[in-house]
Amino acid sequence: MDALLRLTSYLITFLIFAIFARVVLDWLIVGGIMRPNNPLRDMTIRITEPILAPLRRYTRIGMIDLSSMVAIIILTIIQKLVAG
Repeated sequence: MDALLRLTSYLITFLIFAIFARVVLDWLIVGGIMRPNNPLRDMTIRITEPILAPLRRYTRIGMIDLSSMVAIIILTIIQKLVAG
């Protein structure tokens, strides 16, 4: 059981880093530093979109998308609950 909890914690940490990487890559695209068709960005989108898409319906304020921040907060809370 301890191994399963540890694995869950590692998975949540990986997802948090993937969301953070997606945000940074999106900023680089907006800044014109990176092209939108970057394979690393495509990979982060495939990993994070199942988490961010449902949240996006409730976390948009005009053109501001807060789904990444809300997802990181929710994942951190879940990780703390799992860790006990």
